[in-house]
Amino acid sequence: MIKAVRGTRDLLPPDTALWNFVETAARDVFRLYNFREIRTPIFEQTQLFARSVGEETDIVSKEMFTWEDGGRAASEKTQSLTLRPEATAGIVRAYIEHDLNRSGLLQRLYMMGPMFRRERPQKGRYRQFFQIDAEVIGPPTAGSESPSVDAELLEMLATFLERIGITGWTLELNSVGCANDRPKYNEALRAALARDIDKMCEDCRRRAVTNPLRVLDCKVPEDQPIIEKLPRMLDYLDESCRQHFQAVQDLLAAVGVPYVINSRMVRGLDYYTRTAFEFTHGALGAQNAILGGGRYDGLSESLGGPKAPGIGFAIGEDRLVLALGQTAEALSHPPDAYLAPLGAGMDREAARLARELRKQGVVVELGDESFRLKKSLETASKIGARYAVIVGENEVKVDAFALKNLATGEQVTVPRPELAHRIRTTL
Repeated sequence: MIKAVRGTRDLLPPDTALWNFVETAARDVFRLYNFREIRTPIFEQTQLFARSVGEETDIVSKEMFTWEDGGRAASEKTQSLTLRPEATAGIVRAYIEHDLNRSGLLQRLYMMGPMFRRERPQKGRYRQFFQIDAEVIGPPTAGSESPSVDAELLEMLATFLERIGITGWTLELNSVGCANDRPKYNEALRAALARDIDKMCEDCRRRAVTNPLRVLDCKVPEDQPIIEKLPRMLDYLDESCRQHFQAVQDLLAAVGVPYVINSRMVRGLDYYTRTAFEFTHGALGAQNAILGGGRYDGLSESLGGPKAPGIGFAIGEDRLVLALGQTAEALSHPPDAYLAPLGAGMDREAARLARELRKQGVVVELGDESFRLKKSLETASKIGARYAVIVGENEVKVDAFALKNLATGEQVTVPRPELAHRIRTTL
């Protein structure tokens, strides 16, 4: 038997009702904040992620699904392509390619879809996983560097989590500085790491040389006491970054969004600057981040585009669904009525009636004329229908149908013109 590839999975009813609930809520909340949807390709040129995410990140060095595409014609050059491991790089690429900066306005964009990373599958983490992503990007003249953009994005996320019923979350906030203060901090990190680096994991030893800031992202428990003693980025911020971070905090306090400062938190991608954040939840255990993001003021320029500061986030849907207290069954919507055709030729009559009811907003599942009444009623109960509508020769003749309440057993005859109203108003 052929099974789903390791690290992937099928999403089946009724669980898909929970996913639809989350995605519908996200679309509704994003609309309130004037975000619009963008859809980018599932694969991009490998260089896009190498340049944006960072050559030394685990994503680029270990986790990407990459292949060489030689094309069909001899004249076509071989190119390296990669299944997207994250969404921001593709969105910024589209921003540049389609000259979205020419409007002079902030672009508030969101997308939903699968991402791909070759990492070890575990609870809530898969090799094909799903993200909800949103970005605010634009020219500085549109206010894209303003701390108010950061605070509004974080307030929107708090609104979204409240909308779907997640309580007890914690917003962890930090600033990872900018190009002006990062070199001083990296120098201080290297000096501090030199004392203990031989006691740390292999990845940390490599990162200490190539990108010491990434050491702070290490999840190895044995390395945490060493990391806890390292210098804090907040102590190395220049005045503009310090003021920006303080303004974000002041705005969050003004709108009533609680937060905690986590001075050890960094994001796992190289393009982040200034504000970095995660929303965490205790229901997920040690790996407790539901979503995260941050500011990336130089990403557009690093990809050959115009100066377009931005900030964004990614929600891991797989982990978010785990954190939800609601059950999929509570959110699934069974049919309002099961139509039970009885006797030869009644499939046709039941199909006609089903079409009429659906046009009036009734959710209907059709049975089959080959079923006996007992089997039809059993099927209606199994699928959770509230009513069974019996469509037999006598019912068709008088144009009135037996409507059976499957919870109470009560059965009444209802004329065709009144049937949809009767079903809807008694649900």
